[in-house]
This record gives sequence, structure tokens and C-alpha cells, in this order.
Amino acid sequence: MLIRTEIGVDAAGIDRLLRRCFATGTEADLVHQLREDAQLTLGVVATDDAGQVLGYAAFSPVIMQGEDRGWVGLAPLAVDERWRNQGIGRQLIFEGLDTLNEFGYAAVVVVGDPAWYSRLGFMPAAPHQLHCKWADTEANFQVYKLADNAFDGITGDVEYSEHFNRFA
Repeated sequence: MLIRTEIGVDAAGIDRLLRRCFATGTEADLVHQLREDAQLTLGVVATDDAGQVLGYAAFSPVIMQGEDRGWVGLAPLAVDERWRNQGIGRQLIFEGLDTLNEFGYAAVVVVGDPAWYSRLGFMPAAPHQLHCKWADTEANFQVYKLADNAFDGITGDVEYSEHFNRFA
């Protein structure tokens, strides 16, 4: 198994994976549109020896108070059903976090299961006065601090790319 940054030839395999892992094609369409509009900050894939995509994590820009503060959102995260519960999701996220840290990003946000994401170092965003504008996300909206000063002077709504609203 190889965990690495996605390259162009991975796009079709990523699309097939997302269509297998989710009930609708929404996530696949979202990633395609983010990629087409240069709104995909980072994509990380897990591939087998033949290059088949077994897992994927996408990171795209988010803004706070109408400004780009060097933060990104994690979504979607997918692992092929036959390969789940083997730590691939965790490896994808850590590879993404390491790469984003190297490039100077400040923080990563996610809407997901707090029990699972807290094991990876994510923490609730609400105590930091950070909120997602989507309804019923308060308990599941979390943040991972990459830069020591990531929270300095930042409060309010974190907004994902408009692409997320189109596919919601």
C-alpha cells in the first residue's frame, strides 16, 4: 500500500471510489468540480501495488470572516469497504496534515464523528468560538491546529467553498 499525493491519473480511480463509498454521486461530483475550478488544495490517495485507488482524502480552502487565513476543510474522506478498519483513513489524514504543515497552512476543519476524529488530534471548534454555517453541525464541527498562532484573532463562521453548497 502506498499513501501519496494524488496525481492526474488518479482522478478516474478517485471518482470510482467515491461513487462506491457513498450512496449518491454527490461526493464524486463535488471533488470533480473542486478539481476543475482549482479549489482542491490537496488530495491524498491510498493505492495498491497495481495503482488502484483504495482510499482518498480531499482538502479544500475555507474562509473566516470573509478572509483566507490559510485554513482548509477535510472532505470527503473515503476508504473502500474491503479495506476499512485497517488504519487507512488515519494514514490518509496524517499524510495530508503533514503535507499541509510543510506548506505553511494554519489549521484544518472537519465535520465528522467527534469520537473518531478526536483520536487523530482534532478538537471541538465551538470552545474556540468557531462555527460552521451548516445547520446541526455544532457537535461535529472540529479543528486541528497546524500553526501555533492558528486561533489568534479568529472567531466566527468558517465557510467552505460554494461548491459544497451546490452539492449539499
